[in-house]
Amino acid sequence: MKRLLALISALLLSLTLASCSNGENIETSESASTSENLGSVTVFAAASLRDALQELNEEVFLKDHPGTKVTFNFDGSQNLVSGINQGQPADILLTADQKNMTKAIKNGDVESDVSYATNTMVMVTPADNPADVKEFTTGGLAGKKLVICAPDVPCGNATKKLAEQNGVELNPVSEEQNVKDVQAKITTGEGDVGLIYKTDAMNAGDKVQVIEIHGADKVVNDYRIAVVKNASNKDGAQAFMDAVLSDAGQRILAKYGFTPPTSN
Repeated sequence: MKRLLALISALLLSLTLASCSNGENIETSESASTSENLGSVTVFAAASLRDALQELNEEVFLKDHPGTKVTFNFDGSQNLVSGINQGQPADILLTADQKNMTKAIKNGDVESDVSYATNTMVMVTPADNPADVKEFTTGGLAGKKLVICAPDVPCGNATKKLAEQNGVELNPVSEEQNVKDVQAKITTGEGDVGLIYKTDAMNAGDKVQVIEIHGADKVVNDYRIAVVKNASNKDGAQAFMDAVLSDAGQRILAKYGFTPPTSN
């Protein structure tokens, strides 16, 4: 009888220890989660990224870092670079071209930059194309209300290169500070034709009619990303960059029409 009681006691002790061990393993697994609140991250990004970057933030970055507060400032790259240089608080910069990122580097305002996407230009008209625009030529644009980006804006610089490449004389009625403003003037009928990024045209859907530009594939905007040197949250900025460069982030950019980054 005593022997039986001893066996029962030993069995109960073994079950208790196993239960405790299982509980400890579950707790260890939960505490190993990579999810982390990174505080507040301020993102300065080119206007053409607005839709793609907001989805990327929700579907990629915040899923890995729930509770993190992300504040976006979408504008023309030249305005973003100028703002950072003038002391506006930012943690990470995403430009729509190399030219403006190079300026930020020369200003001493950002760390090393890398490419995260590329983009090209197309012409767009209002959906019904009332001015009957057909081609990107001097004659084809004659008498049309042309809206483009200003020359110092990435989309404006690309427009200028396309015009020079194709021998087209540009006589715009308006030069805008970012590509979204060009798109808005076309979709509201204030302009007959505008030059915008392929991604913006795609996202505009049936609000615009798209006209391809000969040789557009030879004028490629290289989108660049870098952590700001005076960032108040460099860890958050680096994590956001990692999200943009991740496979999941790249899939979202591709969904919005962006093409793969360059090799550097």
